[in-house]
Amino acid sequence: MSKLVLLALTLSVLHTGTAGEGCLVISIENEWTGNYNAQFSITTTVPFQGLTILITFDNPVDTLDYWQGHVESTDSTHFTLTNPELIAEANDLIEFDIHVQYTGNKPIAVAVIMNEEDVCDGTGAWTTHPPLENPCLPTGMTPYDYSQVLCMSYLFYEAQRSGPLPATQRITWRGDSALDDGRDVGLDLTGGYYDAGDHVKFGFPMAFTATMLAWGIIDFADGYEAAGQTENALEAVRWATDYFLKAYPEATEFYGQVGAGAPDHSFWGRPEEMTMERPAMKIDASAPGSELAAETAAALAVASIAFKEVDSSYSSQLLTVAEDLYDFADKYRGLYHDSITDAGSFYRSWSGYGDELCWAALWLNRATGDSGYLQKAQDAWDEFELGGDVTQFSWDDKSAGAFALGSMLDPTNSQYKTALNTFLTFLKNDAKYTPDGLVFLDMWGANRHAANVAFIALWEAKYGDSAEAADNRAWATGQIGQLLGEGSRSYVVGYGANPPERPHHRSSSCPWPPAACTTNWAQMQPGPNPHVLYGALVGGPGEDGSYEDDRMDYVHNEVACDYNAAFSGALAAMVELS
Repeated sequence: MSKLVLLALTLSVLHTGTAGEGCLVISIENEWTGNYNAQFSITTTVPFQGLTILITFDNPVDTLDYWQGHVESTDSTHFTLTNPELIAEANDLIEFDIHVQYTGNKPIAVAVIMNEEDVCDGTGAWTTHPPLENPCLPTGMTPYDYSQVLCMSYLFYEAQRSGPLPATQRITWRGDSALDDGRDVGLDLTGGYYDAGDHVKFGFPMAFTATMLAWGIIDFADGYEAAGQTENALEAVRWATDYFLKAYPEATEFYGQVGAGAPDHSFWGRPEEMTMERPAMKIDASAPGSELAAETAAALAVASIAFKEVDSSYSSQLLTVAEDLYDFADKYRGLYHDSITDAGSFYRSWSGYGDELCWAALWLNRATGDSGYLQKAQDAWDEFELGGDVTQFSWDDKSAGAFALGSMLDPTNSQYKTALNTFLTFLKNDAKYTPDGLVFLDMWGANRHAANVAFIALWEAKYGDSAEAADNRAWATGQIGQLLGEGSRSYVVGYGANPPERPHHRSSSCPWPPAACTTNWAQMQPGPNPHVLYGALVGGPGEDGSYEDDRMDYVHNEVACDYNAAFSGALAAMVELS
């Protein structure tokens, strides 16, 4: 931290000046004819870089000296003090001296604005954005507080919200953002979720996120109820599904991305201050995207089940659109990244669209009871040979999810159950593991992959009928334990022993006020992110178990909406078991 002459930054008690003599942050220390020395003093509540103070006096000032920076005067009563090099952490005491020379009546500071905030009374608006205390209280559950972490997972989704925020928003350091999304195509495409540590709205992984969140709600409902998180979970799903409904203006047109990857990633700041163009990108009959349309159909179908007893009208609307989107996906075949080319650099569909056609058909069968969708699932299974080797379950490859769901919906068809058991056997016996015991399926977001397959194992243990149910449950319990601290550390921000403090996440890395978020400082400063990104699951360790809490390591320390999706359902399953 920079320390300049006569500038003390310490963890001291706020000095509030002399009562009755103007602003409390400026106190006169000594004075003589036509002169006085005064001390400016205030304790910060958040980190920032760069100091700008505007002082207004009630009487004219001849000269004002500020030795730690620069002084400019608008007139004889208005002065601006700047020090662009000053760096402060939360709870630091900013304290420096000024010299005032005057002729006539003694000038007293009657207004002080510090970094765009009124601090005249020694507190001001700087105290309206203190570090947010965790709204999710411990419950006493052991060995890990699954209920608390499940609650925190939905705080993370609130931090990822785009668009106008509701009155129920608990993450108060976020504000309304991207309010012009869709304007370039004449639509309202506000809402939805920012994907990860960036601010693009990638529709393909967002749809998978909604599918998995809703799946957890319906099949681990008792866990959600016991944790008191059903309402928060439904609200999180609806934040996505409301956006999907907006993104589907016509029968063969769906907007699958808002924002372009490269210009978005070149901006390190809060979404509230974005100024770059955010183009809306679509699939249609001439430029199709079967996996995008089908996965969104799956999300809307499972969400329709989740909302059926809560909001039957909304549930019916979701299901109608789900069926239409599935028809679009099946009739107009094509890889979505060939149509939304920008997505190819970030969320390319490596597995193709056969898995989504099968998976979405199964969800539509469960939502409608129409056996015709079971046949469509079988057709996709046969056409794309989906029963082969599968090593992951992710935003890209839904095959393992189809194995599980198919085993429930089509129990006389052994293909699903056999494939599911083969997949779980691979995970337990043949997959790679870190030294701590985390199943290692991919270097990018290893924790996310472990959480995804733990969900499948916990689901099979509850709904399957294999002799391996107890082993699958024990194995999945161990994987969730790895994420919560059974190994070297917790990988959930704000929870457990030695949790990550520097996730690769732009908005949480930016201090208050917004003007203080400068690219180099927010990215590179060595301290924790100014805002705790409660509940976010970070990418995780390498195969050798190595992990560094490094903000710029987006492979191991980024967060993303899909990282927490199956993880949330798995936590609800663990609540049921506890």
